[in-house]
Amino acid sequence: MPSMEKNLFNLKFAAKELQRNSKKCDKEEKLEKAKVKKAIQKGNMEVARIHAENAIRQKNQSVNFLRMSARVDAVAARVQTAVTMNQVTKSMAGVVKGMDATLKSMNLEKVEFQPSWINLNTNLKLNPAVSCVFQNQVESLLHEMADEAGLDLNMELPQGQTGSVGTSVASAEQVHVLLRAYLLLPQGCECLQNCKLNVSHVDEA
Repeated sequence: MPSMEKNLFNLKFAAKELQRNSKKCDKEEKLEKAKVKKAIQKGNMEVARIHAENAIRQKNQSVNFLRMSARVDAVAARVQTAVTMNQVTKSMAGVVKGMDATLKSMNLEKVEFQPSWINLNTNLKLNPAVSCVFQNQVESLLHEMADEAGLDLNMELPQGQTGSVGTSVASAEQVHVLLRAYLLLPQGCECLQNCKLNVSHVDEA
């Protein structure tokens, strides 16, 4: 297994382990709370205080484990992106090699994309505004969960940033068509030089 894939596996495993530890702390917290209640019923406040401290400690550990798990997940996501881009690079290398051979023969009618092009990741982000959309989604989810819990977070989402992630993703078919059209044009033709792929107006499938 390549080094990068191995690191990705280890990161995902570590994140799951941290999540398990967080759940374990949650269970311990509930047990300590039950002991607090029982000690209070018996009138033993000193013991109740000890169990209360243990409950709070377990709660804090649970939050810390969960926070660390989220951070490891974020790192794993970045590594996953690197792995995917490495695979895309290898696929594109095959495409370029095939095109070079065809262009050398000066027979543009034989220009064809390698079958591996179909396997390329179709979720290529072409718009930097996706990060803003992600933040909006986080805020929206927080509001949704707060509404279900009957709470008011008193937060407002940034104005003018309610776009959908789907509008920032171009399909492989569109990219395929543009590239094929460009390659089939005679050298020096400028009719596609000003063509821009406006992903913000891509119709949803």
